[in-house]
Amino acid sequence: MKIAQKQNNDITIFDINGDIDINSSPDMREVFENIANAKTMKVVVNLSGVSYVDSSGLATLVEMLKKTRSYGGKLRLANLAPKVKSLFEITKLEKLFDIFDTEEEAGANF
Repeated sequence: MKIAQKQNNDITIFDINGDIDINSSPDMREVFENIANAKTMKVVVNLSGVSYVDSSGLATLVEMLKKTRSYGGKLRLANLAPKVKSLFEITKLEKLFDIFDTEEEAGANF
């Protein structure tokens, strides 16, 4: 898995490529720990390059959301592949996360 970080004004965007699973979740958690420590207020996670998420990946995303909310920040998900979006619907996590079709939409809805 690869994580690229970029800025768009006051929004931090993470482009994730590869599976989010038990092997890659610790790396993702480490990257987002830095964001939480910096108290980044607006975060978009672009999942366009992700075709598979396992339970540890879901747990990591939920943890990221909780940490971001704990200091008043907001986290948005964008560009979920149909299989990944279906997983969020099955687990009812689409009710917990703000999910958008595009990175631009996610950034415009803070």
